[in-house]
Amino acid sequence: MMSQMGRRKSDNPKNEQVTVRLDKEHSDILKAYCEKENVEKAVAIRRGIKKLAEESQKDSN
Repeated sequence: MMSQMGRRKSDNPKNEQVTVRLDKEHSDILKAYCEKENVEKAVAIRRGIKKLAEESQKDSN
């Protein structure tokens, strides 16, 4: 029996899609961060969301 070809199924699929409009200032900040950290915009945004959750948790304690 042959194994299946193609990309492996993700353990954490990215099913939710968010569209956001940014002004030039925020777009430039995001672009600079992505270049500095060598990551895609989606990765940078996920990091930002996690950071917000951590800060929120600290504030509630």
